Parts: sequence; structure tokens; C-alpha cells
Amino acid sequence: MTISNLTVLTKGRGNNALRGWLAQRLTAALMAAFTLIVLLQVIFNEGAMGYDKWAGIFASTPMKALTFVVILALAWHVMLGMKEIYMDYIKPVALRLALNVLSVIWLIGCAGWAIQVLWRL
Repeated sequence: MTISNLTVLTKGRGNNALRGWLAQRLTAALMAAFTLIVLLQVIFNEGAMGYDKWAGIFASTPMKALTFVVILALAWHVMLGMKEIYMDYIKPVALRLALNVLSVIWLIGCAGWAIQVLWRL
């Protein structure tokens, strides 16, 4: 097989690692910005912080939408990270696949639960 044949076979597939790396950085930046927004709301909140004020932070629709996006970003971030850990440290392919599938199921369940709490479903 020549070099040109290898290039054709791998065209478009060689950047998956870069996409995963970039996705993790973008989701981390989104989560950091969200944390900063919530932290600033807590710091500049007048009076004692109680349940009513805490729930009030997340009561508006834009904040619920942002929190929803951050929950999805967190799940995606964790999935990419766990995939890398499994690829690096779990050598048997069947075990790696099983752990990946179980992780995705667990993350979907956690994200679903968080969304139920957020939207009070």
C-alpha cells in the first residue's frame, strides 16, 4: 500500500483526537463561565443566602436554559474524559466497550435526573 492510498483511507478520520481535545476545552470553558456567573450572583446577593434566594438564581428561563446547556456540556466532558481513560488503561477491548457503554448509560441517567430537578418535572 502506498502513501497516497493511506492518505485516502484516513482522510477525515485523523482529526478525531483533535475534535475530542477541543470539545473538552470548550465544555470546560463553558462550565467555568457558568460557575463564575453563579458565583457572582451569590457574592453580590443581598442578605443571607437561603433556599429562596438560591432557587431564585435558577428561576428565570435564561438561567434554566444555560444550566441545561451546562448539564449537557458536563455529560459530554465526562464522557470524553472517561473514554480517554479507558483507551489508555483498559486493554481488553470487550471490557473497554462494556465500561464505555455503562458510563454513557450512567451519564444519561445523571443528566436526565439533573434536568428533572432543574425543570421540576
